[in-house]
Amino acid sequence: MEEICLKPIGFVRHEKDEELRRRWEGVEGEIEILPEYEEGLKGIEGFSHIILIAYLHLVEGEKRRVLKVKPRRLRNFGISIDDLPEVGVFSSDSPHRPNPIAISIVKLKGVQGRALEVEGLDLYSGTPILDIKPYGYERRIEEIRVPWWSDEVKRRVEEKMGREKKRGKADESPDLHP
Repeated sequence: MEEICLKPIGFVRHEKDEELRRRWEGVEGEIEILPEYEEGLKGIEGFSHIILIAYLHLVEGEKRRVLKVKPRRLRNFGISIDDLPEVGVFSSDSPHRPNPIAISIVKLKGVQGRALEVEGLDLYSGTPILDIKPYGYERRIEEIRVPWWSDEVKRRVEEKMGREKKRGKADESPDLHP
């Protein structure tokens, strides 16, 4: 098979990497599109959300050989690592995977020239963006099925976030990244 070579069309920009480590719902930032791809943005402002396809450039070496994981980032929600099953990497959102590619759905707040202002960004500043797709009706899925452990994680995260909001810490979501 031929080698696959992809070039970034832009990069994530924000100054919130430390905040991102503590937030479940992501941060505000921008996607800076390279000048040669600016024409490709025409019409994107009409969408409320966009899908970012990114290359996780910080994942190196051995971490690309990982095929089984436990979602360790959930420890801060009171979920013991022992309570989580070991699953195949393709059953997880782990950045550690053979091809470290991320898919992220973000709210598009505005377009300023080559800069897309977004909310709900879960990518580190400097992350290369490989592609952008609109999030439209044709992609929306009404009913999904998830494994039991995913439902349990969701329940515990919601429980933990609810307790934090009651204590006045709604803006300080717990650290979810290892």
